[in-house]
Amino acid sequence: MFNLMRFFLRLLLYNFLPLLVPVKQSIMKMIGNIKIRSVSIYRDICRVCRSEATPEKPLYHPCICTGSIKFIHQECLLQWLKYSRKEYCELCNHRFSFMPIYSPDMPKRLPIKDIFSGLLRSLGTAVRFWLHYTLVAVAWLGVVPLTACRIYRCLFTGSLSSILSLPLDILSTENVFSDSLYGCCVVTCTLCAFISLVWLREQILHGGGPEWLEQEHDPAMPNMIDPPMEFANNNVQPNAQQPVPENDDDVGQNGNNEGNNGAQADVNNWNPIEWDHAAEELTWERLLGLDGSLVFLEHVFWVVSLNTLFIVVFAFCPYHIGQLSISCFGFKEFTSAPEFEGLLTTLFGYINIGIVLALLHCAAALIRLHKTRRLLGICYVVIKVSLLSVIEIGIFPLVCGWWLDICSLKMLDATIHDREAGFRLAPGTSMFIHWLAGMVYVFYFASFILLLREVLRPGVLWFLKNLNDPDFNPIQEMIHSPILRHIRRVLVSLVTFGTTILLVVWLPVRIIEKIVPGFLPYHVMLSSEMPYSELSLELVLLQVVLPALLEQGHMRQWLKFFVRTWCIGVSYILDIRSYLLGDVNIGEQQPDMAAAAPAAQVEGEAQEGFQAGALAAAHQALFQPVSPSGFQPYKRPRFLPFKIVCLIFFICVSLTLGSLVMITVPVFVGRKLMSLWLGNAKVHELYTIGCGLYVCWIMLRICTLLWSWIPRGWNTISSKMKEWLTISVKMLCAMSVLLGLIPILMGLLLDLILTVPARVSLNQTPLISIWQDWAIGVLLTKTFCAVVLVGPNWWMKRVIEQVYLGGIRNINLHSIFMDLALPVIIVLGLSLSIPYIIACSVIPMFSSSFELQNLVLRRIYPALLVFFMTIGAIVFQVRQFFRLYEHIKNDK
Repeated sequence: MFNLMRFFLRLLLYNFLPLLVPVKQSIMKMIGNIKIRSVSIYRDICRVCRSEATPEKPLYHPCICTGSIKFIHQECLLQWLKYSRKEYCELCNHRFSFMPIYSPDMPKRLPIKDIFSGLLRSLGTAVRFWLHYTLVAVAWLGVVPLTACRIYRCLFTGSLSSILSLPLDILSTENVFSDSLYGCCVVTCTLCAFISLVWLREQILHGGGPEWLEQEHDPAMPNMIDPPMEFANNNVQPNAQQPVPENDDDVGQNGNNEGNNGAQADVNNWNPIEWDHAAEELTWERLLGLDGSLVFLEHVFWVVSLNTLFIVVFAFCPYHIGQLSISCFGFKEFTSAPEFEGLLTTLFGYINIGIVLALLHCAAALIRLHKTRRLLGICYVVIKVSLLSVIEIGIFPLVCGWWLDICSLKMLDATIHDREAGFRLAPGTSMFIHWLAGMVYVFYFASFILLLREVLRPGVLWFLKNLNDPDFNPIQEMIHSPILRHIRRVLVSLVTFGTTILLVVWLPVRIIEKIVPGFLPYHVMLSSEMPYSELSLELVLLQVVLPALLEQGHMRQWLKFFVRTWCIGVSYILDIRSYLLGDVNIGEQQPDMAAAAPAAQVEGEAQEGFQAGALAAAHQALFQPVSPSGFQPYKRPRFLPFKIVCLIFFICVSLTLGSLVMITVPVFVGRKLMSLWLGNAKVHELYTIGCGLYVCWIMLRICTLLWSWIPRGWNTISSKMKEWLTISVKMLCAMSVLLGLIPILMGLLLDLILTVPARVSLNQTPLISIWQDWAIGVLLTKTFCAVVLVGPNWWMKRVIEQVYLGGIRNINLHSIFMDLALPVIIVLGLSLSIPYIIACSVIPMFSSSFELQNLVLRRIYPALLVFFMTIGAIVFQVRQFFRLYEHIKNDK
């Protein structure tokens, strides 16, 4: 039986063993792969370089990551931290920490010799850096502006002796500070001109030049001569397609010209103002010399040279060309005013240069000098864009500011002779103030136009450019549009803005003078009879009150609501709601083709007549039509032209009445409230306007809330009133501490530390004004909060951010009082009380001299400030010494 079983077993093995061998091999191979993979998975490797540990480069796990990514080489970690500029792991956010490993034979304390040698090395390094940075400061803040100022002055003196004495004038030490400041202005102007040229070059390269410049290289019209006098043909469309050949002869002819494609491509791709880019390794530190090298001296030389070149090319030559042209044409009497003589002469010179460039461009086109022709065309475009920018960014706002001042003379109790005397006294300051006022007026006018676009039907304001259009590029408009179109747009802008100023300033003032003779003028003169500083209160009003009113008052939403309500009322009167608002369903009726066609025609004419200009002076972008896709159909009413005239009349009347209300109501309310407090004393109208605006805002806010609550029932009104009453009480409590107690403590402490010791002698009694201290303390509190919010992350920053993000509805008095106000009040209170206790309670125990007590009381506050600053400086130096000590030990 056993033999039989052995026989069958042998037979089975001999017959089936060859079949099992491949299975065995595949199983063993699979097991081997699993072992290899398991070894590679669980092997310790660096997660940066994927290498294993070596005796020279061991692996570390410096963070709390787990698994195979927790190991890293020290060199790889240092390189990654230097590249990523982080101090923590990007996966687990654990901050890395390094600990130096010292030699076993290191002494417990460093020898005195090593400490002194380290101190001397550090001192030598500090002296070397101080000398280097002093040289950098002298070069960039002294040599460059001083050289620019004196070269500028030498060139515009116009005498040969000044040019010969230029080296001695540069080395002169007279008026160094004033000349350096004036030279900084000159360098800033030349730098801005250089940056503007580079930016304009990029605009021409990316957006293309004007059509007459681009057609010069069109192979379909090789013999076409287009002068740069853009106003010669205003009907050419910028995107006009060239004719396509329709027969085989044209194709064959084009094929025969393929040999010249290379030369034409070279002409098309040639750029006459292609400048080499700076080296990639050039950084601001290396450019300015802050990296410790002396390469910046070469940069200083090049800056001085380029600045001189810019002064000669862009100031000296245009000025003398303009002066020569004015003398030749007999326009000397028109530029005789000393305040405008330089500006007008330079502008006239640039106009002559532009005309000469246009003539030279035509001459180069006639003799077929393609490269010279393109270069002259680009120079003409640069001159045109520069002149238009000066007109629309500089001159136009200045004119608006002057017109505003002239129309408001009666409001401010001034005359034209007073303004002329002020201008003669300080022409630069007067021009800057008027330009700033004009820019503010243009900005708010453009903002109001944007708000109108959100209310009115798309297509109503077809003659005004949409500033929110993503395709709007003012520089491209200046480059491509003809010069006559820009001049026409500027003239229309002057008429529009000037008329608006008449309606909102001059006419309301005249109406007030007729109806209420004693209401005007405003009292805007500073008075020394007031018991508080008006300057500090002006700062409080401008920095705290008005920003909070504009931020929390929802002025834009309210103005939008008023405009829509006015439009609905006027639409009801004139029956033009479909035309004006476009929210009327016209049903199945198609839009009136008689209305759409004239509108499209008018838009086409407007496309030709009105174009946009520079965005910086927002007026230049107002007179540009919208695209046809922005036109919404409407139901044309009867007598539409007459109704549009009536609409314009309603607009003028509404502007005048709205301005009349804004001029009178806030001032009247503020004067009444101030008279209850200060009696008949005259107060600066800035305070009355601020007070009246806040009262009017509160009344309007209450009315709007009640209007929104009335439809919900009296239960909702009572619950909302309880809620807002609770919020108001919380706000009053918080404001009494944050804007009341803390500013008073800060202002009083500043008064005792700086103002009283500096302005009051020991034999005089200081008068502390709580009102003035509060006003100054409000500014200090706001400045302190701004510094804390932009500073490092610490407990006070977190508390202020938490209070700010909570808002008015979620105000937390416990967090405000306990976490924010209490620590600040304790610090300020101890700073005020401890010196007073020492001066009035401790000093009398040792001396009964009144002079000593008065001396200690008046000088203890600045003395303690100096004492704590000295302690802080000593602590800082001790920490620096310990850091130096550790550095020396690590180097050893």
